[in-house]
Amino acid sequence: GASRWDGDARSAVRLIAGSSRHDNAAPLRAGIEIRLKPGWHTYWRYPGDAGVPPRFDFSESQNLKSVQVLWPAPQRIPEQGLVTIGYASDVILPLAIVPQIRGEPVKLRLKLDYAVCEMLCVPAEAKAELVLTGGASSHEAVLAAAEARIPKKLPLGEGSALAVKSVRRDNAGGRSRILVDLAAP
Repeated sequence: GASRWDGDARSAVRLIAGSSRHDNAAPLRAGIEIRLKPGWHTYWRYPGDAGVPPRFDFSESQNLKSVQVLWPAPQRIPEQGLVTIGYASDVILPLAIVPQIRGEPVKLRLKLDYAVCEMLCVPAEAKAELVLTGGASSHEAVLAAAEARIPKKLPLGEGSALAVKSVRRDNAGGRSRILVDLAAP
């Protein structure tokens, strides 16, 4: 299932449900789908040189013990001489949800404050509501694809090595900083 879209011509938001893993201990799966007009972008949890990270409010939800927002890998977005970090096309932020009472439906209510930007940035707000039962979902494929884009945590020293591509000093905007470009596997 999915909630209705909430937004305008620039952007819109809805909640989508994922299928359950047939394991009572596993979190319920859902996602926040953000649709962006071509040429517009929104920000990651750490927005870079400028920008505003999204703020999530799930406090009006029912039977919700905890919810974790999972972030697919973002991209660098040049913005008026600065580099911001976010999403320049439609994105789904997967959610891992733990119910207060297992086996009972969760009524997920989201209030999202975020920013969308083209040449100018515009504050946006969306509200969405969805009942999660953990049944099969028609949104499973797009949610699984978003989950596959979430960076994995690896213990130090495991996985493929990072390579340093370049190191340079940058004094833009009166701030001195060192920029290190890494190549990740």
